[in-house]
Amino acid sequence: MMKKSHFTLILFLIGLVITACSKSDIENSKSFERSFSTWLSFKESSNNTYQYKVSNYSWPDHRSTTIITITNGKVTQRHYKNISTEGLENIPKEALEWVENESDLNTHKTTPAAQPLTLDEIYDLAKTNWLLKRKGSSSIFEAGNNGMISTCGFTPEGCVDDCFVGINITSIATL
Repeated sequence: MMKKSHFTLILFLIGLVITACSKSDIENSKSFERSFSTWLSFKESSNNTYQYKVSNYSWPDHRSTTIITITNGKVTQRHYKNISTEGLENIPKEALEWVENESDLNTHKTTPAAQPLTLDEIYDLAKTNWLLKRKGSSSIFEAGNNGMISTCGFTPEGCVDDCFVGINITSIATL
C-alpha cells in the first residue's frame, strides 16, 4: 500500500513539473522562438556585425529614427534624426540630428532616441519584459524583418496616446 501511494505521488509530481515547464510566461512565445532562431542564424552569418533602424512615432506628428550599428557584437554607433521638425523651430539643429560613436555612446541622455542595444539585448528585453503575460495590457510581437523582430512590446488597456512600451525596428541589415 505504501509503495502504491509513493508511486502515485511521484507520477503526480512528474505531471506537475511537465505541465509547469510547458507553459510559457510570455505572450506570442512560438512566434518569438521562431524569430529568435532566425536571429541566431543571421547573427552567425553576419559575424555579429549589422545595423538596425528604430522608428518612433508620437502623437500628434512627431517622427524620428535611430540607427544603431553593431560591430563584432558591440554597439559602435548611434545616429539619431528627428524627421518631423514642424513646431520645433526653437530647438537647436544639433539636437535634431546627431551621431554618437563608440567613445561617446550615451552622451545624449534626455532624448527620444532608441537606446544603444544589441539585438541580443533586445531579444532579452522582449522575453523578460515586453512580452511577459500581464493583466491589463495587450502585447504585440511581429517579425517583419525577414523573420527577425520588428515590433515588440505592450500597451496598457484603456490608454489613448503614446502608451506603447517596446520597440519598432523597421530594418535590419548586415554591414
